[in-house]
Amino acid sequence: MRYFIEVSYKGTNYHGWQRQPNGNTVQEELERALAIILRQPVEIIGSSRTDAGVHAEQQFAHFDVENPIAAPDRVALGLNSLLPKDIAVPKIVAVRPDVHSRFAATHRCYEYRIIFQKNAFLTDLAHVFRPELDVQRMNEAAALLLQYTDFECFSKIHTDVKTFLCSIEHAYWEKTRLGLIFHIKANRFLRGMVRAIVGTLLEVGQGKKSYADFEQLIISKNRKNAAAQAPACGLFLVEVGYDWASIMDDI
Repeated sequence: MRYFIEVSYKGTNYHGWQRQPNGNTVQEELERALAIILRQPVEIIGSSRTDAGVHAEQQFAHFDVENPIAAPDRVALGLNSLLPKDIAVPKIVAVRPDVHSRFAATHRCYEYRIIFQKNAFLTDLAHVFRPELDVQRMNEAAALLLQYTDFECFSKIHTDVKTFLCSIEHAYWEKTRLGLIFHIKANRFLRGMVRAIVGTLLEVGQGKKSYADFEQLIISKNRKNAAAQAPACGLFLVEVGYDWASIMDDI
């Protein structure tokens, strides 16, 4: 039987989502708790691989067990009692045995959150950025992202991917009471892509890069032409979309 597990987490204390030899990860914490609840080893595969310090308001993963889970809601409740306070499981649902949490996803949405001064309640949950920004210029440049599909210039180098193609549905900055939020939605994202886009758009907002510069770096496909990544603390995976009617398993 295959199940989807929905997860949210504050990524500050973790070396990212994916299990690794050195450093605690969200995947490890979940697998450890699932093994205790289900009384068997469990391997989970996530829909996205968030980096160290990146947060998720909604992340999904799938796992397989030999026998059906009698009460998924009770398992979720038990997991929440075992997991650290910065990881939560809203639900567990049965899906068809061939559905993959990463490949079945129709879209993903990220937000990058910026505040203009230190806020005690947002420590590690937003990037404090003080220079003046021209948000209109940043939005004009962000709109260019919808006109292109190859984003090698924003990808970490030496990544094991077959294609740098992504279809971006929207990308824009929103002014808030405390600062700014960058919204971006696409069918897929490359490693480091959102933080590299944000870092580069911040240079546009400061007048360090022009609209034409931003377009030219996309065309160049050269990561060296983009800015450094924005800090991880401001990035949130906020939504992973699925065609639920086609993937659910009625057991």
